Amino acid sequence: MKPLTTAEAAARLGVSIRRVQQLVKTGRLPAEEFGGSLMIQEKDLALVEDRPAGRPPKAPAETTAQLNKAFREAKEAEEAGQKKVAKKESKK
Repeated sequence: MKPLTTAEAAARLGVSIRRVQQLVKTGRLPAEEFGGSLMIQEKDLALVEDRPAGRPPKAPAETTAQLNKAFREAKEAEEAGQKKVAKKESKK
């Protein structure tokens, strides 16, 4: 069995060359460097074939309503702070 290049491994896995390089870098896919190129054994592709596709999901984003409420509250607090400063300065 001849070793595969990153391009060949990427084609077999259905991912980009960069993704194959990342899998090698993180240690999930064994590879050997040969003349400046990464060479991957075909049998080692089985180690990453069952990985979930794509990026892991992020935590649920806040809703627009929650973000708008937080923005309004911050703006009101800022305005209230400015009014207090203005009152103190006018008393001097």
